[in-house]
Amino acid sequence: MQHRVFGTTGLTVSALGFGAGQIGVAAMDEATAGHLLNLAADLGVTLFDTARGYGTSEERIGRHLAHRRDTLVLSTKVGYGIEGHEDWTYGCVAAGIDAALRRLATDRIDIVHLHSCPLETLERGEVIEALTDAMRAGKVRATGYSGDNAALDHAVDDGRFLAVEHSLNICDQRVIDGALARAHRRDLGVIAKRPVANAPWQFTERPTGDYAEEYWWRWRAMAIDPRGLDWQELALRFTAFTPGVHSCLVGTRHPDHLRKNVELVARGPLPDDHVAAIRAAFQANDPGWWRGET
Repeated sequence: MQHRVFGTTGLTVSALGFGAGQIGVAAMDEATAGHLLNLAADLGVTLFDTARGYGTSEERIGRHLAHRRDTLVLSTKVGYGIEGHEDWTYGCVAAGIDAALRRLATDRIDIVHLHSCPLETLERGEVIEALTDAMRAGKVRATGYSGDNAALDHAVDDGRFLAVEHSLNICDQRVIDGALARAHRRDLGVIAKRPVANAPWQFTERPTGDYAEEYWWRWRAMAIDPRGLDWQELALRFTAFTPGVHSCLVGTRHPDHLRKNVELVARGPLPDDHVAAIRAAFQANDPGWWRGET
């Protein structure tokens, strides 16, 4: 597993991160969750990304990975869902961080993101102040923003965030020459989410109403030549090795899928001419496609 210095945060993260959203769903039993989390760590994954809204994900990370805490980078997201606090206020963010510390069974969280916080809220500054105060208090090592579009642009340029997390994949590339390029120049830590574009290739017909629908028709329109590669490999290697990206997040419920993803990232970047062809296919078919999805 390749590991990369995460901007100016003092952290080092694995090129493949574990997206822990599925760990928190009720359908996953405790033993399976614990096995997946520890298998990821055994395979060299050090970045584990969760959120207030991911069910029991934070608690399960705390229960099953506490004994490995000093070798891991824990990332979570806050801003909502705290009883007694209005969403997207100073108090909600501060209380959310304290709740996450308890759930994750730790005395500090490496990265805390504002989770798809609206642009107008960012502009008021109150929630950013809550993050920076928590960092000064030693509860948080790096302040982050997770989201896309105009709010992401604001976060990159604000100067108070040390990290961002945003959508990036073969079907969602516009950020590469925009916010990602600026984040790279500012030496921010960058985490890419949706690196395999919600796997649209698994559907033979347009999956109306499915999470992958938007990316499915983009994928069909682009008509990328995979050059003999499996689509999962093509997409994952494209995102993981886009300049400026430090880690990309993939979640799974299956140990074999986790092992395979680690193996794919270990194969390194795609050839330069293949990357250029993928970029050209997106640019030729992008009539104003929105970036990501908050």
